[in-house]
Amino acid sequence: MNTLLFRALRSLADGRFHSGEAVARELGRSRATLSTVMKHAPEFGVQVFSVPGRGYRLPEPIEFLDKAAVERELGAAKDRVDLSVLDEIESTNSLLAEMAARGAASGTCIAAEWQSAGRGRHGRPWLARLGGSLTFSMLWRFERGVAQLTGLSLAVALAATRALAQFGIPANVKWPNDLVIGYEKLGGILVEASGDMLGPSVAVIGIGVNWRLDDKTLGRIGQPATDVLSHAAAVPSRNAVLGAMLRELVAVLDEFEARGFAALRDAWREAHAYQGQRVRITTPAEPPYEADIVDIADDGGLVVADGARMVKLTSAEISLRPA
Repeated sequence: MNTLLFRALRSLADGRFHSGEAVARELGRSRATLSTVMKHAPEFGVQVFSVPGRGYRLPEPIEFLDKAAVERELGAAKDRVDLSVLDEIESTNSLLAEMAARGAASGTCIAAEWQSAGRGRHGRPWLARLGGSLTFSMLWRFERGVAQLTGLSLAVALAATRALAQFGIPANVKWPNDLVIGYEKLGGILVEASGDMLGPSVAVIGIGVNWRLDDKTLGRIGQPATDVLSHAAAVPSRNAVLGAMLRELVAVLDEFEARGFAALRDAWREAHAYQGQRVRITTPAEPPYEADIVDIADDGGLVVADGARMVKLTSAEISLRPA
């Protein structure tokens, strides 16, 4: 049923009215079947308008992901990425982890229009509606060991901001794994690594970017958030942005493999939205406290000053100190 729904929604992707008879004929199904299928669209956060005599239409156009269109943007990285585009899946990271265990090659990538169990750091759910986000995961194999993958999520975030900048999106990074504009969350990174301590190792790298947030989704996120379309002078192509992200990701992962996070440290520091800010720090080991962000270490740890005490954080939540 969901496969048929996605086919129907693709027929309506231009945001114009299409007669139910024409859509049903295109799908090779009856009008009654189409009507039943369309009732499931709200489950994916999509409202479909139905007007007698005019047919069906979406509130706004949706550019569905297209493998060929993405691959045209990859340039020299095309041979390094094996991309699959899926309509729906529980979690791209979970599927890639299973594929990694079965020996899937480095560069295997899955992008999905809808994740029913997408997740972020600490298992938090990824909240989005169909067409409202850009979500994908890439599998990457390293000769270096798991212990040497510290800072990888920071490197990935830097690659994402470089790609977004090509479309005029002024994204910055927030330690340890967020993309932000101002101090509002634009997206997040989830890296899950496994392998030997001394190598080799494998990482499943998940990236989620808010593309178009509606009020309902924004209210559910529970923190200040923003989306790509709120900051784009002209509406960019989702396929072009995904292609640019994969291209920049391949370049950064090659540099990370060769030289580690230390080679990217200066660029990451310049892109850090919270650099030099007074923040509130929450860790599992002690009560929340305030400190000043001083620097980023070669291994990706965040260096903060709490009075006379200098602390290097490897895992924590940070937020701006309330005014």
